[in-house]
Amino acid sequence: MDMNTLNSCKMIAFVPTANIARAKEFYKYTLGFHLVEEGPFGLMFEVSTSLLRITNVQQVFPTHYTVMGWKVPNIAAAVDELAQKGIKFDRYEGFDQDERGVWTAPDGAKVAWFRDPDRNILSMTQFPSAVIEELKKEAKDG
Repeated sequence: MDMNTLNSCKMIAFVPTANIARAKEFYKYTLGFHLVEEGPFGLMFEVSTSLLRITNVQQVFPTHYTVMGWKVPNIAAAVDELAQKGIKFDRYEGFDQDERGVWTAPDGAKVAWFRDPDRNILSMTQFPSAVIEELKKEAKDG
């Protein structure tokens, strides 16, 4: 298989849940994702140009890292929108986060973290324009 084949295929992200009904409520209604499939083993959502599979498991083991994230154009607006829907943003010791819970990385990227009902860590990142231009250049050259 030519590995460039994967580069042209729709990506599927996987996130575990121990409570499919609660996950459906969160991803479909709180985050507003489009549910395309529902079955005994999980849920499938269409999210922008990707797919998200919420997999039904007996137990979700907590992680201390982000399992899934989104690039957003305006992190302040995105945080405010989700906060209005009841989402609480995580704060981490050693990170100088603003009043919304947004941390500014050394490269200027702005990041905010929140959790789904199974305590999976999700994030949003607003990249500075210089970083975006470098990513575009790397993608073009790569």
